[in-house]
Amino acid sequence: MIDGIKNENVTNWLSGAIPELALPLNFSLITGGHSNLTFKCEDQNGAPYVLRRPPLGHVLESAHDMGREHRIISALQSSSVPVPRTIGLCKDIDVNDAPFYVMDYVEGTVLNTTVESQALTMDERRSIGLHVINILANLHMEDVDKVGLGDLGRKEAYLERQLKRWNKQWDATKTHPIPEMEESARLLAEKMPEQVGATIVHGDYRLGNMMVRDGSVKAILDWELCTLGDPLADVGYLLNNWVSSDDVAEADFDTAPPTAVGGFPSRDELCDIYSEKTGRDLANINYYRAFSHWRLAAIGQGVYKRYLVGAMGEGHDVDLDKHKQGVSDRANAALELLI
Repeated sequence: MIDGIKNENVTNWLSGAIPELALPLNFSLITGGHSNLTFKCEDQNGAPYVLRRPPLGHVLESAHDMGREHRIISALQSSSVPVPRTIGLCKDIDVNDAPFYVMDYVEGTVLNTTVESQALTMDERRSIGLHVINILANLHMEDVDKVGLGDLGRKEAYLERQLKRWNKQWDATKTHPIPEMEESARLLAEKMPEQVGATIVHGDYRLGNMMVRDGSVKAILDWELCTLGDPLADVGYLLNNWVSSDDVAEADFDTAPPTAVGGFPSRDELCDIYSEKTGRDLANINYYRAFSHWRLAAIGQGVYKRYLVGAMGEGHDVDLDKHKQGVSDRANAALELLI
């Protein structure tokens, strides 16, 4: 038995969706935590599949997410954005205590830190980096109505809605003063650029959410934050995660973003490629980078408070001082980009 999988029920459902399955199935957890759970399902012939379901204990709250993720990935099947082939969506919570969907397993490596990216050649790093920005440009050039996602969310006022949401989150979870958060929020509202069109926004577009192999990106993963809105929010977020070795202290190198090893295209090159391909003006991209830092600070503060008051349960080995400092660092980084 494995937490999150009712073996017999799920096996029966999968057998109906994939008649060629060779039983019994082996289930293993790929990624867990407080986000959606990802499991590998492998049959006796070694055929692998992936099952995604909400985190344990959040069935009703996350029930819509599975259908939403499945819908987005299915809509992009024939696009130039690489996504796994979807196999089916189960909405019946009696099967596995929560909705889930199944898709093909894509072979490759997820580059979470420098530990994984150091195994790549310099040519592979550059090739992957170029593919990353070209995929993002392609995503933002997709006609949302033609792919069937025109009603995924509100198209207009993306930044205004985001500022309202995360200001509310910050006010609800603030445990100590961070003047840089309030000042950044003020400047983000004051300097808010006009949104030019609306596109699919991934919401968490970074190498840690991609499967790479042979110098290219084979699949973009984790679409749970996807919505419609200002595409430059994705660009700003990507750039913040696209660090160089100069941005990282030696003591933090092993846990730094994968691009810190060098060999990847520079931020400036990514911006030039994106701008040329989409025709979008990135002169104000630092605003979107600041917004990304500020938003992550608000998110981080919420997590910090939940750990602080014990709402995350027992048994978590979390350095609260480091987490607290991380929120301040994000707020400072946002403010520096706005002044």
